[in-house]
Amino acid sequence: MRILVTGGAGFIGSEYVRQLLSRPGAPDSVTVLDALTYSGVEANLEPVRDNPGFAFRRGDIRDAEVVDAVMPGHDAVVHFAAESHVDRSILGAGPFVTTNVVGTQVLLDAARKHGVGRFVHVSTDEVYGSIDEGSWTEEWPLAPNSAYSASKAGSDLLVLSYHRTHKMDVVVTRCSNNYGYYQFPEKMIPRSVTNLIDGGMVDLYGDGANIRDWLHVSDHCRGIDLALRQGRAGEVYNIGGGTELTNKELVQLMLDGTGKDWSSVRTVEDRKGHDRRYSLSIDKIQRELGYEPRVRFEDGMGQTIDWYKNNRSWWEPLKAKAALESAAGAAGSGSAEK
Repeated sequence: MRILVTGGAGFIGSEYVRQLLSRPGAPDSVTVLDALTYSGVEANLEPVRDNPGFAFRRGDIRDAEVVDAVMPGHDAVVHFAAESHVDRSILGAGPFVTTNVVGTQVLLDAARKHGVGRFVHVSTDEVYGSIDEGSWTEEWPLAPNSAYSASKAGSDLLVLSYHRTHKMDVVVTRCSNNYGYYQFPEKMIPRSVTNLIDGGMVDLYGDGANIRDWLHVSDHCRGIDLALRQGRAGEVYNIGGGTELTNKELVQLMLDGTGKDWSSVRTVEDRKGHDRRYSLSIDKIQRELGYEPRVRFEDGMGQTIDWYKNNRSWWEPLKAKAALESAAGAAGSGSAEK
């Protein structure tokens, strides 16, 4: 199998590529298409750089000419490329709509034109909105509450429409909150952990009672690969980790893992449109594809904190760059900054 991975230099995409190329029965080739915007980091792919089945192409999924050139010869597309930071989408929705919706449309048209066999679209539980009790099934109505999640919901529906209209072999996956190695340091866990390592502060939105289901990135990528190889065309599969924590509980674990206490935490104004609780039912992917999360959250979180402690050379320059970009954006918009 020859696989095209969009956004393969990002946090989740690069984990997927590393998994694909490091195991027995690796695909014949894996081509990464990535625009290397602020969160795409070529160093994430260094472990597979010399693999004979690996190829990298820098390009934007919104550029039809680039996509049309790279698509031929691939048997499948696994589509990670997206704008994904909720806070950034609150400041400006434009890049989220053009990348997440228009970029997906460009990929779908090219995949259909060149006869790609399967198209896997990687999405998020945030398209469902917020749920007070119980867990979302794949049939749950979409009710996104941010420009980010609305753009992902739009791209989900677009992908599924190509199955219904054009009979394309598509699968959509929706995941809960990911954590693990190589996560860009603007997201909640790496930002907080690296702040604590440096003796800084952790920001806690509102009352800290917002609940998320946490999923180790390696488990997520195993679920995606099951969907690629065994999922039914035109179907949606939820991929969750089975660990629900309030943000306050999560912060306590990060404090424990870095030897800090609550004097390192400050409460800040709650995010606009902040979803209260996410919870995914994974019954369908368990029943149909045999998926089970393998990484216990306590183990995965401890390993993740240790990784950031031992890999300052990876995250420190990225964090400095993100801080400069955030300051420039705030100056231009009059606004301040998962």
